Amino acid sequence: MSRVQSIERAFSVLAALGDGPAGVTHIADRVSLPKSTVARLLAALAAEGAVEQVTDGTDYRIGERLVSLAASASSSPRSLIGLARPHLVALAAATGEVAGLSIPDGELVHYIDHEDSPNPVGVRDWTGTRLPMHAVSAGFMFLAHRRPDEVERYLSAPLERFTSNTMTDPGELRARIARARLDGYAWTRDEVADGITSVSAAVSDPSGDIVAAVHVHGPSYRFPDPNDPTAEGSLQHWVIATAAAVSATLRRAG
Repeated sequence: MSRVQSIERAFSVLAALGDGPAGVTHIADRVSLPKSTVARLLAALAAEGAVEQVTDGTDYRIGERLVSLAASASSSPRSLIGLARPHLVALAAATGEVAGLSIPDGELVHYIDHEDSPNPVGVRDWTGTRLPMHAVSAGFMFLAHRRPDEVERYLSAPLERFTSNTMTDPGELRARIARARLDGYAWTRDEVADGITSVSAAVSDPSGDIVAAVHVHGPSYRFPDPNDPTAEGSLQHWVIATAAAVSATLRRAG
């Protein structure tokens, strides 16, 4: 029971530091504990890297180890899903098409969430599916933000063809990846499956790394021709705006 009490008191001390650095006296007042008890708790937490003393001062602040753990949790797939879900719901309602979230998994795109379309004619739920990056719009966004040597390594491997429209020529793919990097979005049409079109934009974490992509996809006959810049604008801008909103949510969570 005393160990449980010590854990409860340690968390109350950490909560008191949530508003910023503070000294032993201030923390003791906030958590209603003796200063000697708070000092012992802070020493134990400091030994584990959960808190640290401010340079040239007597105040304490949240430590790097705790910050690192929080960052790992906020960028995990489960956390990403929770943070992005309201934005996916809004995107599906605004566009009338399926909205989804994916993350890079090695050289594959892993679809981790899906908000169904209100349209009675739709496509199946791809959640849980992993697909090669060169065949889907989210994959082009991930490749667009990888180092050149990583892109070349990917393009040098055999590239699977899913339909007659799947692009497998390395030169053409390089140009397309460069275009995605410049535009901030990518389209695919009938490339992973006949009759499915998709548009994606990248999601960044608080450090600026690309950790996910937001997409809209559906039957190709309902989508504009991605080669017609006058027709595709509204969908791609909804996707870009949603990806930016998810990124902002990640920054606030981080």
